[in-house]
Amino acid sequence: MGHRLSKIYTRTGDDGSTGLGDGRRVDKDSLRVEAYGTVDELNSIVGMVLVHDIPEPVRQCLVSVQHDLFDLGGELCLPDTQLIKAAFVTRLENQLDQFNADLPMLKDFILPGGGAAAAQCHLARTVCRRAERRAVALAREEPVSPTSVKYLNRLSDLLFVIARVLARQHGAGEVLWQHDRER
Repeated sequence: MGHRLSKIYTRTGDDGSTGLGDGRRVDKDSLRVEAYGTVDELNSIVGMVLVHDIPEPVRQCLVSVQHDLFDLGGELCLPDTQLIKAAFVTRLENQLDQFNADLPMLKDFILPGGGAAAAQCHLARTVCRRAERRAVALAREEPVSPTSVKYLNRLSDLLFVIARVLARQHGAGEVLWQHDRER
C-alpha cells in the first residue's frame, strides 16, 4: 500500500482544483471528478442500506458491491487504469438472477418506497443511474473502460431487484404505480 494520509486537509484544493490518482490537477467539476464523485455518493447510499436489518445474502452482496465501487472510484480517479473486470459484471448478473427468481413478475411500474431499506435501495439505484450517465459523458471525452459502464448498468438493475426483495422482507410491500387513477 502507498503512503497514508496523516493530515486530512492540504489546502491544495482551495483554488477549485483537485488531484487525480496520477498527480494531475483538474477542476473539481470536471467530468472525471463528477464520475468518481457520484460513484462515491452511491457507495455511501449503499452503506445506508446496510445499516438496516436485511437478509444476510443481500448484506454480503452489498458489501461486495461497496468494495467494487471503491475500486471503480479508484479506476475513474486514475486515468488509464482498469480495476473493474468482466467477472464483476457476471457476478452481478448471477446475483440478480438469484434474487429475482422468487419475485413475482412485474405488470406495473414500482414507486420508490416499501420500507426504509427498500426506499434507500431505490435511492441507490437512481444515483447508480446518474453515475452511469456521468461515466458515459466522461467516455465521450476521455478513455473509460466499457466494462465499468456495463458494471454500473447491471448494478442499477440489481439494486432495483434488491429493493423489491427488501420491500417484501419488511412487510411493507411494493408500491405500484397507478396509471389509471383519477387526477
